[in-house]
Amino acid sequence: MTNTRAFSALAETLARIRESGSAWTGLPGAAADGVTTPEDLARLPVLRKSDLLAKQSQTPPFGGLNLTAPGGMARLFSSPGPIYEPQGAGDDWFGAADALRALGVRPGMIVLNTFSYHMTPAGFMFDSGARSLECAVIPAGPSAGDDQIAAIGQYRPEVYIGIPDFLNILLGKLDAAGIANPIRLALVSGAALAPSLQAGFEARGIKVRQAYGTAELGIVAYEDDTGQGMRVSDRIILEITRPGTGDPVPHGEVGEVLITRPDPDYPLIRFATGDLSALLPGDAPRIAGWKGRADQAAKVKGMFVRPEQVEAMRKDVPGAGRMRLVITRENERDGMVLYIEHPDPTPPEGIEDRLAERLRIRGTVRIVAPDSLPNDGKVISDERRPPP
Repeated sequence: MTNTRAFSALAETLARIRESGSAWTGLPGAAADGVTTPEDLARLPVLRKSDLLAKQSQTPPFGGLNLTAPGGMARLFSSPGPIYEPQGAGDDWFGAADALRALGVRPGMIVLNTFSYHMTPAGFMFDSGARSLECAVIPAGPSAGDDQIAAIGQYRPEVYIGIPDFLNILLGKLDAAGIANPIRLALVSGAALAPSLQAGFEARGIKVRQAYGTAELGIVAYEDDTGQGMRVSDRIILEITRPGTGDPVPHGEVGEVLITRPDPDYPLIRFATGDLSALLPGDAPRIAGWKGRADQAAKVKGMFVRPEQVEAMRKDVPGAGRMRLVITRENERDGMVLYIEHPDPTPPEGIEDRLAERLRIRGTVRIVAPDSLPNDGKVISDERRPPP
């Protein structure tokens, strides 16, 4: 399931990086020699949002990671954080056209785009995808005012783009205004699509599909008519890794989504989304959809415990499977138990001392049978009840 197109583009981008003298030239080892396989890519460091924030603060506006000057970009955005993102040159730079095409959008359709066009990239992300498919776009934004309802009645858009809850609001307002609903296709993103909401849309004759993307990366994956998870965009390379480590997990196991986008204007290499998912079997790369967040840091006895600290215990227990640190609170005291899957039920000698050394907090270690811990990507499970 190697994305040959994206790996080919990555080789070209790395060559450009070596010539540019950008901040990416600090990548160790494999970047200097080129990256042609998933194994090569897995040796490169992970870029986290906190790293991006720090780089952008030190070297405005893009932390020195851009290969095209800001003035050569198409648009410049600011998202909460603040994180600064560009839109590079070319049609459909964010990759939304494939998601729209899979939904059934065709040239000549009218599209109602309700994502914001103000400062953040979401509005332009989907606008550029629709325009590349030769559709007309109503740049409505996220306002359910009378002017948008009137525009829907006047233009009769067949396609909706936005969050699922807002589509439900618009349908209610159309009903109240006595305007027949023209929408037959809906691409939703940015919020969960509840099964009850999807059933309600389908009962009204609206075909709904979901897209998954981020402001930094554009569209990562999208639903199609197969009904099997989400198809990964062929413009990126997706990895599923152990939260906090960047180490690939076995196929089918839930882990953190890392994305490499080998764009010639603004590449991002092994960017950690903080989202959890799993790869599905099949010829084309597909993921199981959004499975939660990977940033599971918790404070125990006044000290932060992070997934990477827990995963470091793997070095002390060769052959370990999944691991989970369960945090509890009894008698006004925090407690920790680290569960480790291993075929040998005997804990290694001194393992609890190693746990205290790595986490700086004492806890208990228990060995459990292989495949007995849930496959949900969690490394830390905080089971303390919040105060009443």
